[in-house]
Amino acid sequence: MSAPLRYAMVGGGRGAFIGSVHRQAMALDGQMRLVSAALSSQPDKALASGRDLGLPEDRIHASWQALLADELKRPAHERIHFVAIVTPNDLHHPVAKAFTEAGFHVVCDKPLVHTSAQADDLIKAAERARTVFGVTYNYTGYPMVRQAREMVRAGAIGHIHKVIVEYRQGWLAPQLQSGDTGAWRADPARSGPGGTLSDVGTHAEHLMATVTGLTIESLCADVNTFVPGRRLDDDVSVLLRFTNGARGVLMASQVETGCENDIRLRVFGSQGSLDWRQEDPNHLVHSPIDGPRRILTRGSPGLSAAAQNATRIPSGHPEAFLEAFANVYLGVAADIRARLEGRQANPVHADYPTLAEGARGIHFVEKVIESAASAGKWTAWS
Repeated sequence: MSAPLRYAMVGGGRGAFIGSVHRQAMALDGQMRLVSAALSSQPDKALASGRDLGLPEDRIHASWQALLADELKRPAHERIHFVAIVTPNDLHHPVAKAFTEAGFHVVCDKPLVHTSAQADDLIKAAERARTVFGVTYNYTGYPMVRQAREMVRAGAIGHIHKVIVEYRQGWLAPQLQSGDTGAWRADPARSGPGGTLSDVGTHAEHLMATVTGLTIESLCADVNTFVPGRRLDDDVSVLLRFTNGARGVLMASQVETGCENDIRLRVFGSQGSLDWRQEDPNHLVHSPIDGPRRILTRGSPGLSAAAQNATRIPSGHPEAFLEAFANVYLGVAADIRARLEGRQANPVHADYPTLAEGARGIHFVEKVIESAASAGKWTAWS
């Protein structure tokens, strides 16, 4: 391995859960090093947060604009290779566009932006700049999710008939106060047009699409807000029709009291089925039509190259959330390194959610909202 890639972080300062997760994930394999940051939209908090992390004073910035201006002035050997954006959703588009147009690689938390127009704008900017752009749908970084994807591709369960994906949480069942962590997610101006739909529904859509490779033809959605006074949805149910004739069900909720982070994907095909749960992530249940059910374990012999590449420690030792996040970043790093060296990246190593996948997630949000507001039964995908 060559020297660590240098990165900057926008957002993720004191009190921010997800910023710390991103930093820990990037530190896990020693391939990335935080060198500069603008960690909050509040200048005092941004400066204090940078000092908490031991950054040099001249690399701690009160705004993302100051961070970008400083990086552009620095010599190439000091300048960052990429920026990680972990702000509330309303800042994703302006920050990502500015850094992309300046020629920096970008990793952005999900959901990508607020609208498909903004997503298309970022796609065009990245195409002009020829930069790497990853989106942190971290659940597809799990080794057994990648194993499931490779089994589907290899035809292990035959022609897909039915897909059921669920993302169940209960933390929004009570009314949030304005100062609560994550309260911005219930603010349409900051979160965007979807609440639970954008926050965890896009994770469910990405997990389903990544493993199955299916394309949605049409959908029928029921979007609800159960907590009085809440301005965004907190519960979503969607029926799906796919272009190959398969059918699907997607459920995302943050008001299912007692649920913590219960993500489950089941894929049923003509020759068998697959079942994976995030709260038991090291196991994948494969039920072939002509044999007994078997449990595949992370790190065990005979798994795909994609699953093996995403595995760090032997089977039997739990490997989970941070490692899955780290796998997404390792995929981005492999792509950046290949471009720096003027070569094509190995797709097994450069395995990460792309800008196009982030844009598809925003299209999904818009189509679900359109369907829920429609008097018709089905809403066409295109």
